[in-house]
Amino acid sequence: MVEVLVTILILSVGMLGAVGMQAAALRSNKEARNQAIAGTMARELAEKMRGNHTISILTSALSNPYLIDTTLTAPVPAPTPNCFSVGCPAVLDVAAWDIADWQTRVEATLPTPRVRTCFDQTPFDASGNAVWDCSNTGDIAVLKMSWTRNNTAGTLEFANVNGRPAIVIPLTAGSTE
Repeated sequence: MVEVLVTILILSVGMLGAVGMQAAALRSNKEARNQAIAGTMARELAEKMRGNHTISILTSALSNPYLIDTTLTAPVPAPTPNCFSVGCPAVLDVAAWDIADWQTRVEATLPTPRVRTCFDQTPFDASGNAVWDCSNTGDIAVLKMSWTRNNTAGTLEFANVNGRPAIVIPLTAGSTE
């Protein structure tokens, strides 16, 4: 009888360990999925910028709608004109439509994403860690992105602790040639 109780106790401890591993695997899977989504969205933005390189190579945020720094928490308002239904008369309108459409889909697929697109020659600090600040120099646009996740205490935090972007991806905007 004692042997059976000891066996049940050992089996119970093993099952608790297996349940804990399953929970950790689910969290890791969700984070990997978010990273894959962020990479896919970054490639898509890069293609949009390459397709409209006359605007995306401009270094001023006033003339280049692709240069953004925002945390997406609410639906992104659609710009006018609506390029989907009436077409866009100018390349600047196309850029505004592209970035609004892209932000809408990012907001719908990642939990509370923070997004920054800028020209940056130094997207990493001396230790090799990603930084949100941009030098606003250079000829390559960079996408910096992070999103929220539940930490071990069950509260939301950005995916990369210490306030750093979770991913940094260069977006070659094109050239004037």
